[in-house]
Amino acid sequence: MTVLMLGLGLLGLCYGTTWSTPGEVFASLTGTDRSVVISDWRLPRVLAGLVFGAALGVAGALFQNLTRNPLGSPDVIGLDAGAYTGALFALTVLSGTSVQLATGSVLGGLIIAAVIYLLSFDRGFSGLRLVVIGIAVNAMVTAINSWIVLRADLEVAIAAVGWSAGSLAGVGWEDLGIPFTVIAVLLALMASRAHAMHQASLGDAIAVTTGVGLNRLRLLMVLVGVGCTATVTAVAGPIAFIALAAPQIGRRLAGAAGVPLLPAALTGAVLLQGADLIAQMLLAPVALPVGVVSTAIGGCYLIWLLSKEVARA
Repeated sequence: MTVLMLGLGLLGLCYGTTWSTPGEVFASLTGTDRSVVISDWRLPRVLAGLVFGAALGVAGALFQNLTRNPLGSPDVIGLDAGAYTGALFALTVLSGTSVQLATGSVLGGLIIAAVIYLLSFDRGFSGLRLVVIGIAVNAMVTAINSWIVLRADLEVAIAAVGWSAGSLAGVGWEDLGIPFTVIAVLLALMASRAHAMHQASLGDAIAVTTGVGLNRLRLLMVLVGVGCTATVTAVAGPIAFIALAAPQIGRRLAGAAGVPLLPAALTGAVLLQGADLIAQMLLAPVALPVGVVSTAIGGCYLIWLLSKEVARA
């Protein structure tokens, strides 16, 4: 996955309206013959695809470990929709600055996560109940988002609908400093608790006997998962199905019993970078939003996953 990730990154730096050779890419990156197109246009987009894909992969792994269900990902249970609601509020009610978008996305995701958790908590925690309630909340929040867009001014509505597809086009260095820092802190924080997370995945009884504080751990997992999802949404819009597919693909490649974080992160980076390249190439010179491609790929994956679950049942 690491080799594939680096290869896709190099391809992303070479691809554009005019192809660049690998030699030109290395010369630009080392400063020998700097190219604005490569260093200031393509490189931020490639890095955004890798980092955001890793963040979505980890977010999906956290919620799938939390719910112990392969359908338990932020986009399925409504966290993407909640983050989008917060961003829509910043766009339609406030002035829509980058800080307001980021804050609105995080708050929207946290509010929806709290609502889903409270509704699904009935004399104990149930992952299946959380997924089912999350799907219902996702449908309601999506309807609210559509209503907000329909009531907004035309210019704002057009911008909101375009942004809702999820896109890495136009991402520059000025957009990545704070999101990259936030994601790095969240991933480092979760990496320090990865062992406890895997202990919890073996069962509540085993986790408690080994000294894992389940309530604190679950709260941390929710906060990190929502933070990663909302940070990506604030910059690139809601990008569907990466968080759903990456953890399970990574788990199968690693041959792990649970849903480990590192394979999910690497797989998410590869999936998002690959989807973005397909989006650029499919109808070139017209570039599709990456969310359109990820949704198409994720839909096929979801059909396969559901068929496997039905066959197992």
